[in-house]
Order: sequence, then C-alpha cells, then structure tokens
Amino acid sequence: MTWWAWIIGGAILLGAELAFVDAQFYLVFLGTAAIVVGIAAVSISGFPVAAQWLAFSVLAIVSMVTFRKRIYDRLRGRTPQVSTSPVGSVLVLPKPLAPGETCQVEHGGTFWTVQSEGAAPLAAGTRVRIARVEGLTLLVRTDA
Repeated sequence: MTWWAWIIGGAILLGAELAFVDAQFYLVFLGTAAIVVGIAAVSISGFPVAAQWLAFSVLAIVSMVTFRKRIYDRLRGRTPQVSTSPVGSVLVLPKPLAPGETCQVEHGGTFWTVQSEGAAPLAAGTRVRIARVEGLTLLVRTDA
C-alpha cells in the first residue's frame, strides 16, 4: 500500500471514533497504528507491503493491549453506579400497620405491598425506610 493510503485510512478511523462511533478507543489505536505505518512507509524506501501489514497488526494489537484501558479510563472516567433498587428509600404509611400485617403503598409510580420487619405496630403517617425486598413485598422498619 502507498504511504498516503495508510495515513488517510488512519485519519478516517480516528475521525470515526472521535466523531461518530463510541468503540471504546479501539478505533483510535487502529488509526494511530495506520498513521505510524504510513509515516514509516514514507521514511523507509522499499518498505514491503507484507511488512507494512505485519507492522500495522503488531502495533495495533500491542498498543491496544498495553494502553487502551488506562487511557480510556483516564479520558472517559468511571461511570457512576446506578441503583434501581428501592432499598433505602423512605415511605410514609397511609394507614396503621400491625406486625405481620400488610398494606399497599405507592412508591415510584407503582403500588407495592409493604410489611413491617419490627415487632411494634406502626401508626398511620409514620416514616419508614425500606430495609429489603422479598419478591414484590417491601419490608420496612422505622426511620428512627
């Protein structure tokens, strides 16, 4: 391949990664390897095509394995964990709740069955915290 084909191909790969596709930096290393091979093809006269492809393959694989994770984590950062569990949320009981008894409470736009974990009865209007979820039942305890 000619040197300019390597450089153009590398620029297209870099541009695709940075502008259109989030390939987690794989295309960045492929594009960089192609540009380096293009520069080597200009610098070394008579650089055989098979050697160019070999150099491209080795550069791309070694750079990806060695640097990709560190560079990607540094530039993109860690994404925060998203919790979809209702555990830890606070509810207000609409009616009194005796031990072992259940009631319906709206939480997150859905009605849930709520049961007290404690031994004492809970009055209506009591703020409770969701301790755990068993199936479709929220087990709650007093917030205090």
